[in-house]
Amino acid sequence: MFDGNDLSNWRANVEPESFSVEQGILKAHCNSESVRSHLFFVGDRGDDFIRFKNFELKAIVRGEPNSNSGIFFHTDFATRDQRLHLANGYEVQLNSAAREKRKTGSLYAIVDVIQAPTDDTQWFEVHVIVQDKRIVVNIVGRKVIDYVEPENPERPPNRKGRLLNPDGGAIALQAHDPDSVWYFKEIQLKRLPD
Repeated sequence: MFDGNDLSNWRANVEPESFSVEQGILKAHCNSESVRSHLFFVGDRGDDFIRFKNFELKAIVRGEPNSNSGIFFHTDFATRDQRLHLANGYEVQLNSAAREKRKTGSLYAIVDVIQAPTDDTQWFEVHVIVQDKRIVVNIVGRKVIDYVEPENPERPPNRKGRLLNPDGGAIALQAHDPDSVWYFKEIQLKRLPD
């Protein structure tokens, strides 16, 4: 998904300068306090994202101290508020910030990890598996989330789009705020049978 050279297969929804490639590494660093920027994998489609339903995603990541980010899946370009938080899909939280209680590996606001499973400031692997209604998140080879979306999931009003889409959805990386810097490399995705 990321070749270490450029972002030609990716598109930001806003603030494209929030994402750059430095020495073969994708850097996410939002310059704006007022919005969240997201980088969508579009492949060779240009403006439209590619839908992934069942898949395995692996990425090697690390954050600067006190930084927040996330990997979204089954999402799209829809936003839910003025800060442009994504309205649909799930977020695997990436968080080295002490002030944020939801730690790395959380399915944000659905199943939260309270204790950091690794030192987020050192390179580590995130491995996400989505198969039908099941979501598994592994951090450094350790399973931290094994969640099956129920038939009629209850969500808070501001998170009503936190659902798996039967048609699949986009993969997106988040640039959260000016104080947060995250790095991504070796981003790989394998489709799984439907």
